Amino acid sequence: MHVIVLPNRESAEYCAADLYHLIEGDRVFFLPESGKNVERSNYKSSLGVQRTAAIAQILAAYSSDLLIIVTYPEALSEEIPATDTIKEAVMTVKIGDEISHEEIIRILSSRGFEKVDFVSSPGQYAIRGSIVDIFSFSDNYPYRFSFWGNEIENIHSFDCNTQLSKEEIQQVDIVSDVVGGVAGSGQNVAGIFPKGSLIWLDSSDMYASETFFPLLQEFQDIYIDTPLSHGGEDFVTFQISPQPSFNKNFELLTEDIRSRIENNYTVYIYGEKESQLERIRSILSQNGGLIPQFVPGKNIHSGFIDAQDRICCYSDHEIFDRFHRVSIRRTVEKSEQLTINDLNSFNIGDYVVHIDHGVGIFGGLVRMRDDFGRMREVVKITYKDGDVVFVSVHALHKISRFRSKDGEAPRINKLGSKTWTTLKTSAKSKVKDIAKDLIQLYAKRRASKGFSFSPDTYLQEELESSFMFEDTPDQETATAAVKRDMEDNCPMDRLICGDVGFGKTEIAVRAAFKAVNDSKQVAVLVPTTILALQHYNTFRQRLQNLPCNVEYVSRLRTAKEITDIKRRLQAGQIDILIGTHKILGKEFVFKDLGLLIIDEEQKFGVSAKEKLREIKASVDTLTLTATPIPRTLQFSLLGARDLSIINTPPPNRIPVQTEIILFDEKEIKSIINYELNRGGQVFFLHNKVEELPAIHDILHRLIPDMKICVAHGQMEAKELETKMLDFIRGDYDMMLCTTLIENGLDIPNANTILINQAQNFGLSDLHQLRGRVGRSNKKAFCYLIVPPLVSITDDARRRLKAIEEFSDLGSGFNIAMQDLDIRGAGNLLGAEQSGFIMDMGFETYQKILAEAMEELGVETGIVTKSERSRFVTECTIETDQPAMIPDDYIDVTAEKIRIYRTIDAMSSDKEIDRFAAQLADRFGTFPQELSNLFEVVKIRNLGASLGFEKVIVKNGLMIAFFIANPMSPYYKSQTFATILERTVAVPRYELKQSESKLKIVVRGVPSLKDAHSLLGKLR
Repeated sequence: MHVIVLPNRESAEYCAADLYHLIEGDRVFFLPESGKNVERSNYKSSLGVQRTAAIAQILAAYSSDLLIIVTYPEALSEEIPATDTIKEAVMTVKIGDEISHEEIIRILSSRGFEKVDFVSSPGQYAIRGSIVDIFSFSDNYPYRFSFWGNEIENIHSFDCNTQLSKEEIQQVDIVSDVVGGVAGSGQNVAGIFPKGSLIWLDSSDMYASETFFPLLQEFQDIYIDTPLSHGGEDFVTFQISPQPSFNKNFELLTEDIRSRIENNYTVYIYGEKESQLERIRSILSQNGGLIPQFVPGKNIHSGFIDAQDRICCYSDHEIFDRFHRVSIRRTVEKSEQLTINDLNSFNIGDYVVHIDHGVGIFGGLVRMRDDFGRMREVVKITYKDGDVVFVSVHALHKISRFRSKDGEAPRINKLGSKTWTTLKTSAKSKVKDIAKDLIQLYAKRRASKGFSFSPDTYLQEELESSFMFEDTPDQETATAAVKRDMEDNCPMDRLICGDVGFGKTEIAVRAAFKAVNDSKQVAVLVPTTILALQHYNTFRQRLQNLPCNVEYVSRLRTAKEITDIKRRLQAGQIDILIGTHKILGKEFVFKDLGLLIIDEEQKFGVSAKEKLREIKASVDTLTLTATPIPRTLQFSLLGARDLSIINTPPPNRIPVQTEIILFDEKEIKSIINYELNRGGQVFFLHNKVEELPAIHDILHRLIPDMKICVAHGQMEAKELETKMLDFIRGDYDMMLCTTLIENGLDIPNANTILINQAQNFGLSDLHQLRGRVGRSNKKAFCYLIVPPLVSITDDARRRLKAIEEFSDLGSGFNIAMQDLDIRGAGNLLGAEQSGFIMDMGFETYQKILAEAMEELGVETGIVTKSERSRFVTECTIETDQPAMIPDDYIDVTAEKIRIYRTIDAMSSDKEIDRFAAQLADRFGTFPQELSNLFEVVKIRNLGASLGFEKVIVKNGLMIAFFIANPMSPYYKSQTFATILERTVAVPRYELKQSESKLKIVVRGVPSLKDAHSLLGKLR
């Protein structure tokens, strides 16, 4: 066994990542600290899994096996449990083993595993019929065991986000938590290294005082650096030099590679992405160079030249001067996303809305016998005066959870009264009036001819190659979507929702340059002066070597400078203009505006938005936001604008630890001192300008030698800019300020923010403010200072809980969804709409809004959702065969309702079959009742497409009823003509008419599957 000890976690991570790529098989293990002092998050889970896996591997190591452990002093010093305890924590399970469910529950419970409905993080297990899911503490994904009786039939790893199986595995080790609760054991990891281990150290000098160092002396040591106190060591010298810095000069690279190959060197270029290596190959070919050996799918942190063995190993990220994203195995990538499903989950007692009957109380899933004595599962809703409606599970799309202003109970409707119908009609009419502008804008935009931008040029490729970070997958997807929109001849209106610091600006830079490449001008609209300056610096730095003129307008510019900018803008000498809403004024005339980029649209006033609305109709528009306001988000979800979400965090970013605290001077002093002692800076935010001097005095009294600068929006522009720049340079330890730092300020050295009176801020504001810290690879902290929780409102408590809960990276979109939930979206279309939302709930209002938008869209000739028009919107199914999810298959009510709603919303057989396979994977082979349910939905969809309003499958008979209205255009359609032809051709189909209803009758139909097949033959 080899143990490599490096000075800190970062260097150890890079070393481990390199070795993963260079050594075949799973033989390299990274041993970090346990992360016990870190908040519960993916980051903590990853540390625990990586440490547990490494410790378990060390104990299982045999002398003949190659095993490499990469670690650092803090991880080695941390105590671990006694050896026997660790050995007992490992349970090996393989296919063919026999074990009862009772025994599994006993073992896992005794080892600290928690029983849940669905596993999502290490230390959890779930049992569903013949399926057992376990998330071991030693792996970054859980395992699914399928049983036949008591025998394990197969084992799969699975994705805890989708809950679907991935690859089959023969044998696994289930390891308990061996990193938590071990204080006082007196043993560290060095105490369990097997005999004959080889220890690699930077030098002995830096570790001599560490507790683990004496234990390392028992093994053979190899020093990478010569110890100061050396004596008697054997020296081995290497002729290795680092990869040359080419500074993106590809002619230099071509010449270097040619020279190396001609001098009998073997040149390798490592790169994780095939596209980057193809780019290098293309550049070398164009320059007439020699082609080296490419190593795709692998990367190394630092390239090198080995003169002794005549080998060159270069890395693509150093060639392109990019930041190297370290990739560590066993990182838990659990999504803590709040999904729309979570928001829509039902609990007994919740207020719900039925689109036909109005607001009632959800009574859960209940079982009832039908007229034939067969069991049915239905949803119970209670209305005024105790009236009850039972809703079939095939009509769940008609029910939505009531969501209005928090804490305000709705009026329960009376069944059979006209109140609900009148309210719906009135709301729809009002919505149409208000949404007309938006729909017409959308329709105008879709119908109008915009400018169709050219495909990417080599300059565009050069700009994107020079980005210092690897694109995250979401960034790549969003960039591709923006380019696709720009190259289309219809004006773009895309919203990019990505967390603070997740690379939205880079997408904007690329889009802007694409526009400039086609000789178009770009306007970048920002909410604050400081952000204008920061964007100006970013754009200028990214585009410095390219033919592009960037300027910015703000109150920091002189009148003379602004006059000159206006002149050059009109003459077409400025390609990109960055500024606040001022640049929308009449005095700023663009010669040929092709792209409008809006940063944080919700920060602009009504008049600015009106102006934007006019521009948007004819100009490509790209909107960037960290937390879209409910209205913006809502219209994106409805399809009235395009939406891209960036959820993937950038390299080395760690979630900001968020805590709610009281105003305790001792604790505040401790928090500030911790940050200052590690060389960082602090934001202290208090949003009342007149109280800032008093807060300054308190902070100065707590830490007298701390340099504090005060910044707020009422200061002179020049003074404010000077303060900001001084703080960025590090002249001050703390910035005491108001919310003017909210947008875009990027200070990597400021990694602690304290927000005073946090209960007075909105959810998205808190999220934006938290985004001012944690912008480097340092651990960052956000403290929300509030009065005792009992003294603040329910709304404020929910906001604080949400911001604390969603501390993981990429949660901006979820916070917007939560904001929608808390605020009830009362301001979705202005204050006048909140009355309707109060009466009918947000989701029902949303359905009516969607209907109104669709109708308006049809009126204008453009629909916002491309749905194939049908003559029948809904086909009702009646059957005497049980179609439901039995309790012994799924017994979690919330999950059952979610699955019922999912199946109910499916519109294609392929989709249904794929979902059926997923359920079989998650819950085991499904029963006949569930199979019937799938067939019912298939028949319903097929029936509607064929023009049947109702299909009955009972007593071996199938009756399909055509549209009741004899004047319907359906009867002149090709669909109806085809059905008549098929009916006449096959004697089994009987065409009948009774009580002015036309129907097809088929006898001898034993099952729903047969009914579906027979209907299919009519197509």
